[in-house]
Amino acid sequence: MTGPVRCGWVSSAPEYIAYHDEEWGRRVEGDDPVFERLTLEAFQSGLSWITILRKRENFRTAFAGFSIPAVAAFGRSDVERLLADPGIVRNRAKIEAAISNARAALGVGLSDLVWRHADPDAPAPACDGDVPAQTPASRALAKELKRHGFRFVGPTTAYALMQAIGMVNDHIADCWVRGQVSTGQVSAGQG
Repeated sequence: MTGPVRCGWVSSAPEYIAYHDEEWGRRVEGDDPVFERLTLEAFQSGLSWITILRKRENFRTAFAGFSIPAVAAFGRSDVERLLADPGIVRNRAKIEAAISNARAALGVGLSDLVWRHADPDAPAPACDGDVPAQTPASRALAKELKRHGFRFVGPTTAYALMQAIGMVNDHIADCWVRGQVSTGQVSAGQG
């Protein structure tokens, strides 16, 4: 007996299955929830996503629940605290970028800024090989974020964010979740 068809990147790890089935590609709005996803995507760069998923609760604790004002107020002692925290990815450049990005997000309306670049009409990928690493929309989003002072937000990271928060629906055509995410479900307070 086989289970439901899922996107090919999903392994048998329970964290991957839960993330795919319950969160990835579902609409997320709100400045703090979008900031969380942006921060996690930046930390993932160069690492396996499972590493980030397994450390996600630690990231939430370390980064004050991804409250933009709280993270924006972090100083040198917080950077040192984060660098000493084995529960997160201890990369100085990424930690400093997260704090800098929180400061850039203050007063910008991050969720609205990001969602202006949505591409809801992108065709359904038939297989994982049809999913791009970046698109014109993600390049425009990365450029806009950088214009506002964001760091670690290249077009590939921007596209991963777009996928994660439902700006595009990159569940493959026969994935059981694909039809559910096109309904515009909002999970701003979730995950």
